[in-house]
Amino acid sequence: MALYIRTLKGEEKARLEEMLRSVRDEELVKRARIISLSAQRVGVQEISTIVDLHPINVRKWIHRFNRYGINGLFPRRSPGRPRLFSEDQRRAIVGMATTDPQDLGLDFDSWSLQRLRYQLTERGITPDISAETIRQELLRSGLVFERRRWVRTNGH
Repeated sequence: MALYIRTLKGEEKARLEEMLRSVRDEELVKRARIISLSAQRVGVQEISTIVDLHPINVRKWIHRFNRYGINGLFPRRSPGRPRLFSEDQRRAIVGMATTDPQDLGLDFDSWSLQRLRYQLTERGITPDISAETIRQELLRSGLVFERRRWVRTNGH
C-alpha cells in the first residue's frame, strides 16, 4: 500500500512553502521537501532517490508529519541519559577519594575503588554504584591515581 501524507491544511501548505524558500537548515529543508513531494503523490521510493535518503527515513518523516504536522519535521532533542549523581554527590565522591581513609576512622591507609564503593554506599552518599563509575567520576573531576592516592592533576 502506498504511503502519502494526509491532506495539507491551508496554513501547513503556506508554512511548508516558506520553509522550502527560506530555511537554511539543510536537513529541515529535506524534510519539508519530502512532505511537499508526498503531497504531490510522489511515492516513497522516488522521494528517497530525489532527496538521497533511505526509504525507511522518508516513511518516518511522512508518519511524523501525519501525526504532528509541521512541528513533526523539527528534530526532537533527546534529553540524554539522566545524571547519575547530583553535584553534592560528585563533590562527596571526590572528597572521600582525596581524604586519607584513616582520617575517617578506617583501618586502611589507601583507597581502592572497591573500598570507595563500599564506603560511599555504606554512608548513604550514593545508591549502589560500580567501581568503574567511581573511576570515571574521579577522572572526570581531574583526579589521577598516583602512589596509592587519588590526587588532582595540574590542569584542575
